Amino acid sequence: MEFSKVLETIGYLFYVVSPNRTTFEKIEDVPDYQVQVVPYFVVLVVLEMMIMRMKKNPIRLNDGMGSVSQGILSETMRILLESWKLASYIYIYSNWRIVTLPWESLWTWLIAFITVDFIYYWAHRASHEINLLWAAHQVHHSSEDYNLTTALRQSVLQSYFVWVLYLPLALIVPPTALLVHLQFNLLYQFWIHTEVVRKLGPLEYVINTASHHRVHHGRNRYCIDKNYAGVLIIWDRMFGTFEPENEEVVYGLTHPINSFEPIYIQTSHSASMWRTFLVDRRLDEQTIRHG
Repeated sequence: MEFSKVLETIGYLFYVVSPNRTTFEKIEDVPDYQVQVVPYFVVLVVLEMMIMRMKKNPIRLNDGMGSVSQGILSETMRILLESWKLASYIYIYSNWRIVTLPWESLWTWLIAFITVDFIYYWAHRASHEINLLWAAHQVHHSSEDYNLTTALRQSVLQSYFVWVLYLPLALIVPPTALLVHLQFNLLYQFWIHTEVVRKLGPLEYVINTASHHRVHHGRNRYCIDKNYAGVLIIWDRMFGTFEPENEEVVYGLTHPINSFEPIYIQTSHSASMWRTFLVDRRLDEQTIRHG
């Protein structure tokens, strides 16, 4: 592989891309960028492990493997079911779009970048504030460590629950542009799951960084429900959910699940919700019977 292609692929992880080279007319021409970067995922994870070991703070293998197992489950679900999500978007775009933006325009690329990131903020926020969505999203927060493998710890269902929030974009944004920016938005969030990268000076005011996202993963009181951004931290600053990193962060859920078992990690909160529902229903039945 040419060195320039290696650099280009690494750039996908940081949203450092050429709009001209990431703009497509047909949906079948859009690359699967997530597959292309897998080798670089592995290299960066190994590099981080080496750095953390030198710092006498080695990454726990059991936690890392727990995160990787969740990544395998969620990626399998993506491969099997992703097409129906895109099909619903294409249907709305084909029948009800209110404007036809030129697919090759830089403005179309920028509009897609901004709107996808804006919707991500609200979808992410909803995943914390709505219990049913949190049942899926808590998978990502269940690790009590914070490293690059944590980025892989994803719910198999969350993206399908929040997909409806992206559908209004079909009134404006071409499907190819949506698919490109959904991928880059997700890939960008890989590198911010680390303790190796500290604060980045003036960039902290504009983009989501490892420092900002460490706060998001914290269970300290000052960290709860903060910093929902995907790429641009300006959304948190605008909507009152921004919090800077100002003390050591303790990671994980406020009620830890204490397990590395893959299926349990995926289903623990859903099972708890179901048990609560059954208890509440029994209490309601007893109230009806006995007054």
